[in-house]
Amino acid sequence: MQFINVVGQSAAKQNLIQGVKSGRVSHAQLFCGSEGVGALPMAIAYAQYLNCENKGEQDSCGQCNSCNKYQKLIHPDLHFSYPVIGANELSTNFIEEWRKTILENPYLNFVQWIQKIGAENKQGNITAAETHEIIRKLSLKMFEGPFKVLIMWMPEFLGKDGNVLLKLIEEPTESTILLFVTEDREKILATIQSRTQIVQLTSLSEDEIAGGLQSKYQLSFEQATTIAKISDGNFNASIDLMEESTNDFHEIFRDWMLACVKNQMGDVMKKIDEMSSLGRMQIKNLLSYGLYVFRAGMLYNNGVYDQVIANPSDKEFIGKFSRFINNKNLYGFVQEFNDAIFHIERNANPKITLLNLSLQIEKLFKV
Repeated sequence: MQFINVVGQSAAKQNLIQGVKSGRVSHAQLFCGSEGVGALPMAIAYAQYLNCENKGEQDSCGQCNSCNKYQKLIHPDLHFSYPVIGANELSTNFIEEWRKTILENPYLNFVQWIQKIGAENKQGNITAAETHEIIRKLSLKMFEGPFKVLIMWMPEFLGKDGNVLLKLIEEPTESTILLFVTEDREKILATIQSRTQIVQLTSLSEDEIAGGLQSKYQLSFEQATTIAKISDGNFNASIDLMEESTNDFHEIFRDWMLACVKNQMGDVMKKIDEMSSLGRMQIKNLLSYGLYVFRAGMLYNNGVYDQVIANPSDKEFIGKFSRFINNKNLYGFVQEFNDAIFHIERNANPKITLLNLSLQIEKLFKV
């Protein structure tokens, strides 16, 4: 993966490249960024740049022997660690699934990964056995060099056993680079945080997401712009929305909200039955669309129009719907929808989740 394949994050890219050019490469770095901003693809692109045999001014060459192997995630000096299921399981036991999944979508979240390995009802972790395996692998000599790189995704799933890695972080073996990639820095062991150099990634702009969708997936300008406005700076969410773009969220959401506004519980239950049949990913995308509508409605109330409403079919609806949104209930709507997304991702019963959300929506409309 090259830097050019990472959406946005131009400042972070330049800082990383300049560090390599000036010889200031920290042996332990913590890539921080919320879901969908590209922390994992950035770490992979950085590792590829470090080992590229013919580095360019702004990127790895993408053609040398090292780059060819990195782009397939099969370089012998590239190692991965990530949450898996089982008390003594190792990441290497799932390496084929990992490579395939990351090559398809390096912006994925934890829930999507756990679903890929068929363990969606279980809690993943990075085991004590895994930490000892990391020490063993990184004690070996390099195969092709110049760097051995370990990329640990989701170090927040390390328990106290993660302290086993402290000696390696403080006194790394020769030419070893440790790249930790997190979505929640506060959950990482303080002993590890304090020993790493922070690489902070920012939320993606709508223009960056739209541009990424157009270049990677050949979406039209209107499609990409509409999805970018809904995805709230999360490129992973935009990929999900793109894959489900055949669904008419506008009509489903409109009818659901109308039933909630009128407190017509019979109609609400019919919509809940319809929405529950969509599947978890589509329910999540529908709820994300709802968040977009609430934000757009509030901005509409404050005089912003074309700049925030991308899809012409939404404009009339949002213009009318905005009268139900105000400074007193907007935060409540956003919080309730985000909570519902959280529960849907973690396999809560869809009908119960949507019923609870509908009851809260009905209350908030009265505020």
